[in-house]
Parts: sequence; C-alpha cells; structure tokens
Amino acid sequence: MTTDRRPHPVTGALFASPVAPGTGWPDDPAEPGTPVAHDAAEVERLAASAPDLGELTAAQSVCRACPRLVEWREEVAASPRRSFAAQPYWGRPVPGWGDPAPGMLVVGLAPAAHGGNRTGRIFTGDRSGDWLFAALARVGLAVQPTSVSAGDGQRLLGVRVVAAVRCAPPANKPLPAERDACFPWLRREWEISAPTVRSVVALGSYGWTAAVRTLAALGYRVPRPRPRFGHAAEVLLTAADQHPAERPEVLLVGSYHPSQQNTFTGKLTEPMLDAVLTRAADHAGLPAH
Repeated sequence: MTTDRRPHPVTGALFASPVAPGTGWPDDPAEPGTPVAHDAAEVERLAASAPDLGELTAAQSVCRACPRLVEWREEVAASPRRSFAAQPYWGRPVPGWGDPAPGMLVVGLAPAAHGGNRTGRIFTGDRSGDWLFAALARVGLAVQPTSVSAGDGQRLLGVRVVAAVRCAPPANKPLPAERDACFPWLRREWEISAPTVRSVVALGSYGWTAAVRTLAALGYRVPRPRPRFGHAAEVLLTAADQHPAERPEVLLVGSYHPSQQNTFTGKLTEPMLDAVLTRAADHAGLPAH
C-alpha cells in the first residue's frame, strides 16, 4: 500500500492505494471486519453462505484468494499510470454492480488495471467501459452516458454488470485456476438474482463461456454440443426441475467485446452493440428504446 493519500476525483476525500475497506470510498460494500477469503475453498464457503447481494459483494471486494492477482492489482495501485497519478486506486477486487433485482445481466471478463482497478466500479474508467455505458444509456438502461468513477451519479435501470474474474489480471489474461477460484462469486451472484433475470449479454467469448458455465451450474438445460459464441448469437435456456418463478427462462445473447481493438477496427460498431442490448432488454421486458 502507498503511504501517500490522494483525493478521490468526485468526493475529494483522501485515500491510500489500495483503498482500505470501510474508509468512505463511494459504494464500498465492505467494512473493516468483512470476512476475507484467502484461498479457493474459502471463496466457495463465503459465497455459498452469503444471504444477499450486500454481504456477497462485500466479501467479493476484499478477496485475496489468488496471490498473483493480489500482487498485480496492488502493484498497479501503488504505481499508477501517469494520467491518473493524482488519483487513488481502488486496488481491490471489483464486485458486481447495478440494479439489485436485474432483469438483465451483462457478463464480461475482468476489470482493467487502470479502469475498474482504479475506480472501484466494474468496467468503469477505461475505453471499453466508455463504449458499454454509452450504449446502455442510448438504449435507456443507464441514467447517463458516462461512468467515470464511483460516486459519479451513474445508475443502471434493470441491469447488473458482473465479471467472470473480479481482479484485474496481468495482460488481461487470468489463469484457469484463477478463473475457477473466482467462479463461486459469479455463481452465487447469479443465483441470488435468478428470480428476476430473463436475459444475459455476454461480452466476448470469455464472457459467453462464463455465462454458459454458470447457467449449467444453476440447473439450466444447456444444449450439447454447447452453444458457440458469436456476435448476436442467441440461445434460449430453461431450467430443469425448477418452478418458473425461481428460474425463469433466460435468453443468452453474445456481443463482441467493446475492446479498443474491436471498436477501432470496426469489428464492433455502436449500432451492433445497441442492437444486442436492445434485443436482450426487450426479452427481459425492460423499457429500452
């Protein structure tokens, strides 16, 4: 942790990097006494025992189960990019964020080292997030077109955004063991939200694979062979042996990830992303436009 304290870009309050839980960071779900997972078994136990999203996201935000990811996220926080040198870095796992009773989930890979790892909000503060939140606003699922920092007034309408891996990974490539250690956080977050979720947008093949894996773990009938990712690819899944009120059918829709490479080259355009979000919102009965 850095010993110098820098002002939060919205509140002006001073924080060291990484940010200690319960010290006043906007939307920080944790307190100093929040239980900390130190290995995969503890992740499984804490995730399974979390009764609601509040306790779950608090435990997510202080997890230390993957030593390589902990070292990397904190190293980045202690040595910020020059353009953000005047800001404190969150430097902790980035929990799911958005509507607590979502009709739609957006599933991505992981927070960026100088994006969510800096701001403390998933997919906020980097170019991919700029694209995503602007699109959500265009189709009526976010109250403003920008998401630059926790506490900036952004709010999602019927949507919750989650990541398969909650820590920023080196080179944006988590190891399989890290992905697996983090999986119980995603599974439990989805399980708590399941009664209201009717559509899912998977960002990129990694998000698609994570979504299919989670749906299978929650008892949904996944076709064999498993559905393949593609932009605007769709699959409608129903739950086996579950009452519809507990596990309504879910429409999974794929989208190319709004990475710089995809958006700069035109592989993903604004109309393409808007169309996927609108399709998912329509299925979920959300008031997109």
